[in-house]
Amino acid sequence: MNPLNPRQDIDVRPIRDDGVPEWTRALNTGFLRPPSVSEAEIADRGGYLVPERTLGAFDGERCVGTFRSFPQEITAVGGAAVRAAAITNVTVTSTHRRRGILTRMMARELAAAEERGDVVATLIAAEYPIYGRYGFGAATTAAEWTVDVPRTGLDPRRAGPEDGGRVDLVDADEVRKTGPELYERFRRAQPGAVDRSERWWRIATGALLLDRVTWTEPFHAVYRDARGEVEGLLSYTVDDRWGDAKQPLQTAKVTDLIAVSPAAERALWRYVCSIDWVTRVRTGWRAPDDLLPHLLPDPRAAAITSQADWLWVRILDVVAALEARTYAATGALVLEVTDGQGAAGGRYRLDASPEGVSCVRTTEDAELTLGIAELSELWLGGESAVRLAALGRVREERAGAGPLADALLRTSRRPWCPDIF
Repeated sequence: MNPLNPRQDIDVRPIRDDGVPEWTRALNTGFLRPPSVSEAEIADRGGYLVPERTLGAFDGERCVGTFRSFPQEITAVGGAAVRAAAITNVTVTSTHRRRGILTRMMARELAAAEERGDVVATLIAAEYPIYGRYGFGAATTAAEWTVDVPRTGLDPRRAGPEDGGRVDLVDADEVRKTGPELYERFRRAQPGAVDRSERWWRIATGALLLDRVTWTEPFHAVYRDARGEVEGLLSYTVDDRWGDAKQPLQTAKVTDLIAVSPAAERALWRYVCSIDWVTRVRTGWRAPDDLLPHLLPDPRAAAITSQADWLWVRILDVVAALEARTYAATGALVLEVTDGQGAAGGRYRLDASPEGVSCVRTTEDAELTLGIAELSELWLGGESAVRLAALGRVREERAGAGPLADALLRTSRRPWCPDIF
């Protein structure tokens, strides 16, 4: 079955309140979780699902596809908060694949997002090949390191901050008080970061326990500078593993580390790598250019154990997206943007400088031709137009257009989204 010519016997529609149990069963089935649905799970989902933004695909009375979006803000280069349609909970039951179900749900949501005035759509892709055909591009990547603590060369006697600051353990109540404001400071400076809701903080601190998730209470530590201001937050869990002769072999797993200064980042990494009994630290998903390895006397003690694409972005409004960010260089570039699944295609002239930016539709000759997925990858500054051209995904219509695009769009640090949704 050609997904662009889908069967129409599957009814795609927003779910009603009485459809939450069946929709949740289909969601669990699609993610290969036990399909049974508890009353607690139904109550939880019913509390936050927005019916008009929660789609189900129905074969008769049985839900065979799920799709949901919610309002989100994503930080553009320079710190502007951009309206996004965050897409999540996407499944198609294995018996109904290749019938165009996802295509219909995606088309419906992207059209609604454009009508709402959303500038981009975002998602975290469980599988790589799916979303490029809908105009999404992998705009950020993430990496996870495993630190062999004995090899770091850290002196535990000098593990504390040397700048007049201090690291303190705090409880979950304190995290709920100070964490949201700290995170807002962080995300305003981090391209690719998305907003966190009150619900996010309640789940992360155990105030809201989900029926489908096994909860392990984490430790929380904050870094305070010499003035006593919180500039960093660390959350981590520790397992209970011992070797022969009563040798401790514990692993600390970082679940969140947010810092608004290099001093805070250094202090928190050194703290978690200096805890008694901990011989390994797993960092969780971090920016691909994270400072961690080179905060250690021996950077080789931190080995990348996983690296992959993370946040995918789909630009819906080219003018709004390009005008929302800042530019470190000065230049003008005419882009021919193709968009087979939406209305963002066309020719645009970008005039950018550190003083300001203008993006307008134009009839001038194109200098760089690219798809909306490729422009979405370039938007946050983490990808290179020259690299994409070498891969055959971007075409220079004028010599030097690729390097100029990189001079305008690339950033000195990589974009990063610390969250999954």
